[in-house]
Amino acid sequence: MLHTGFDPGRFALAALAGLLIGVAKTGIPGFGILAVPLMVLAVGDARHSAAWLLPLLCLADLFAIAAYRRHAQARRLFGLLPWVLGGIALGAITLAAPERTLRLLVAAIVIVMIALRWLRGRGAATAEAAATEVPPPRDRWWQAAGYGVSAGFATTVANAAGPVNLYLLARRLPKQEFVATGAWFFFVVNLVKVPIYVGHGLIGRRSLLFDLALAPAVVAGALLGRVVLHRMPQAIFDKLVMALTVCAAGLLLVH
Repeated sequence: MLHTGFDPGRFALAALAGLLIGVAKTGIPGFGILAVPLMVLAVGDARHSAAWLLPLLCLADLFAIAAYRRHAQARRLFGLLPWVLGGIALGAITLAAPERTLRLLVAAIVIVMIALRWLRGRGAATAEAAATEVPPPRDRWWQAAGYGVSAGFATTVANAAGPVNLYLLARRLPKQEFVATGAWFFFVVNLVKVPIYVGHGLIGRRSLLFDLALAPAVVAGALLGRVVLHRMPQAIFDKLVMALTVCAAGLLLVH
């Protein structure tokens, strides 16, 4: 059942979700998925909660782009874009499916991406590995297709960034480039998703007012995330992103 009131308890859950989104966009990618179940509890409907999160994600993306604009490596994602758009189209169609089915599909996608990365033996990048300047192996077209379609689908149906986070980890990007590149990518993708959610009747005046009230929490999280990122060693950053991605798959399965 959709809850549109500003009940203090539910609003507190939504504010925590906004804080986590801000931290995720400027500091620790992966925290954002933890906001998904919190927003579901606050809003009372998983499909609506994904749409209500979207303006908050765009706001946090803008902070990340501004903070790390000199570190973005957008060219690393060019090969994914056609596949991502295909995944978004598939996700737009699938939004009509039962909510539980959508969550299980996204969880399965994230788990498969984790397994593929482990089988390829890439592991998370470390400060020592970066110092050797050994370039990562190139993805074949079908590997880029897998990452791209799953990323477009997952972000459309559940705002899940797991596949893209795994792809950027495999590219062995330094943490600032990781955050900056992901911010540009998701900002563009999130803008593409706006008319999809509007078309499904999931975004309206009530949701936008709710997001406006949550904006300060997102800004606070974005500022906090930037401080955390600068103080966190690269090796810990990589391991934490991977661990949170695994947790994300688990949350989607049990939610």
